[in-house]
Amino acid sequence: MPVTERALELAMTAAQAAADKKAQDIVVIDVAEQLYITDAFVIASASNERQVVAIVDAIEEALVNLPEKAKPVRREGERQGRWVLLDYVDIVVHIQHAEEREFYALDKLWKDCPTVPFVDRDMVDADASGVA
Repeated sequence: MPVTERALELAMTAAQAAADKKAQDIVVIDVAEQLYITDAFVIASASNERQVVAIVDAIEEALVNLPEKAKPVRREGERQGRWVLLDYVDIVVHIQHAEEREFYALDKLWKDCPTVPFVDRDMVDADASGVA
């Protein structure tokens, strides 16, 4: 069974919030066929610990402001600011320092799962207005 509509809404909202804070390499992976505990992973990188925390804060704010609010049931790694995991049950968000992202290579670990296309709305707006 593919990713649910609710998981897709949460994942896209989280991905956009990360993009708004200049996260890099944002990927949404549909893990619904492989895992029973969640439908999707959102993975994003940051260049430093402060940016990791800023991205995490932005994601939490964006998801709690949805019409059907979402709060993480579990939050791990915030103290170190190198890899923060937010578990929303329907999705799990991984915000990683670029070094951790490269070392742990979650993208490669889940390479057999389909990705869900995500396009930063600011890029779409820039393309539409002719700004490069």
